[in-house]
Amino acid sequence: MIWQQIEEWFRGILTDGIIANLSGLFDNVNTEVGELAGELGTTPAAWNAGVFNMIRNLSESVIVPIAGVIITFVMCYELIHLVIEKNNLNDFETFIFFKWIFKTFVAVWLVTNTWNIVMAVFDVAQSVVNSSAGLIIADTSIDISSVTADLETRLEAMELGALFGLWFQTLFVGLTMNALSICIMLVVYGRMIEIYLVSSIAPIPMATMINHEWGSIGQNYLKSLFALGFQAFLIMVCVAIYAVLVQTISLTSDISGAIWACMGYTVLLCFTLFKTGSLAKSLFGAH
Repeated sequence: MIWQQIEEWFRGILTDGIIANLSGLFDNVNTEVGELAGELGTTPAAWNAGVFNMIRNLSESVIVPIAGVIITFVMCYELIHLVIEKNNLNDFETFIFFKWIFKTFVAVWLVTNTWNIVMAVFDVAQSVVNSSAGLIIADTSIDISSVTADLETRLEAMELGALFGLWFQTLFVGLTMNALSICIMLVVYGRMIEIYLVSSIAPIPMATMINHEWGSIGQNYLKSLFALGFQAFLIMVCVAIYAVLVQTISLTSDISGAIWACMGYTVLLCFTLFKTGSLAKSLFGAH
């Protein structure tokens, strides 16, 4: 009799603990995933105006003068190259000076308008993300109570050992899901910080765009910009796939299986989110 009372007492504690663990188990992940579309559809200027203005001031005040020095060096090198390739002035044409002046004008224009060019790239990418958000984002929320109907009744029918094992599983999964929600946040925030870092140094690679030999630096920089911008679209596609996968979990009636399936899909989402950066650079040929 005493043993039965102790067993019932433990059963009640474990049942309440499991229900408490399952309640809000995926709330943090649901919140982070649900906010992805809004975060990814935000331009660098709107994401944090203070950081944006600071980066812009640094770029225009510190980096642009350095880019001016680089333009001077590159265009002097360009002029020497244009003269020498004409058989050491034996086949000299005055047109090369007009060509050089035009290329210098374009180089200066690119540097002085670098910030607008960079922001235009991200505006195009954000427009694509916002256009696709309504098409590919579905309900990504995981509600474990809807997956396991009559949860309390089923828990009361389980053996004490099984209840203890399930309680430990829910506790472990809860800690893991909190860590995964942080990982999702790191991907989104890390991408935006990378945008700011890349934008701050933009005038220097743009200063090399006109030169034939040095132009690959600027070209690769532009590829990196497009890769970084369209990484947001790849993230949206990952979330859309995740939304489809989590809806299939409701087909199962196994509590433990449903919990681990939810966590497995979330781990898969985090893994794919971390891969979007390298995948985007590979697709655009940036390195």
